[in-house]
Amino acid sequence: MAEKKTNTVEIVNRKASHDYHFHSTMEAGIVLTGTEIKSVRIGNVNLRDAYCLFKKGELYVNSMFIGEYKFGNIHNHEPRRQRKLLLKKAELRKWERRVKEKGYTIVPYKLYISERGLAKVEIALAQGKKSYDKRDSIKERESKRNMDRLNKIKL
Repeated sequence: MAEKKTNTVEIVNRKASHDYHFHSTMEAGIVLTGTEIKSVRIGNVNLRDAYCLFKKGELYVNSMFIGEYKFGNIHNHEPRRQRKLLLKKAELRKWERRVKEKGYTIVPYKLYISERGLAKVEIALAQGKKSYDKRDSIKERESKRNMDRLNKIKL
């Protein structure tokens, strides 16, 4: 049998987990042009400043950087254009109601290529952390790292 080519493109927004409490996550498709998907497969993507907004009942991701494709011609894409996310209407309505609540936002957390070769974005319904929450998460991470280090020394 022929083995499938595994494409391990996975771009994660680590800063989002530092700045937000994630309440729920969802996988969404994304509408891309030809040069954009080629650039994603190379891994030329940055999710750091990206955020999601509702427009006329549809969800769009703004400020997600997808670098220009090196071998593209005059029909290359804009790096930070607005891109539509593909979700079911019921899911969109449910999340739109939650976003209207105080303090919730939708953050793109991970972009990857699925097994079928489609670009997918994992979005998270999130609430912003306070500065003391951020300090607590840093302390927890450092203490866990120290415990792991001590366990490795004992072994």
